[in-house]
Amino acid sequence: MQLTRAADYGVRALIHLADVETQTRSSLTNLAEAAGVTPAFLSKVLQRLVQAGLVASKRGKRGGFQLLPRARTATLLEILLALDGVPELNICLGPEGCQRSAWCAAHPVWREAQDRMRQVLSSITLDQLAAQSRERRAGVQAS
Repeated sequence: MQLTRAADYGVRALIHLADVETQTRSSLTNLAEAAGVTPAFLSKVLQRLVQAGLVASKRGKRGGFQLLPRARTATLLEILLALDGVPELNICLGPEGCQRSAWCAAHPVWREAQDRMRQVLSSITLDQLAAQSRERRAGVQAS
């Protein structure tokens, strides 16, 4: 079980956008540099975030990407669902399920672990992540 690269880079880009002044747009190049990814790859990720209503994009010389207000209160779970979904801990938890789940002793353990992961992802918003990121950067720069 692992997040996709798109999910990882999308979260990085959103945290960066949450740090930018509210009415300011960031260029694709700037966002790609902040996320540590190529602009071509990030462009595809950002389009998913635009479709999900978390980011606005504008073409042209004064264009770029801007965080929409609703994104600030979006949980990490909501963000991941907008990108690629939340990885399943085991295939038996997926949409197709498993024939063994009714009697498999491990199934309830996988289900509980999956539910707890979703709870953790639901417990933090983008604004909170951005605030923690600022604090951590300040701590690193101070040392």
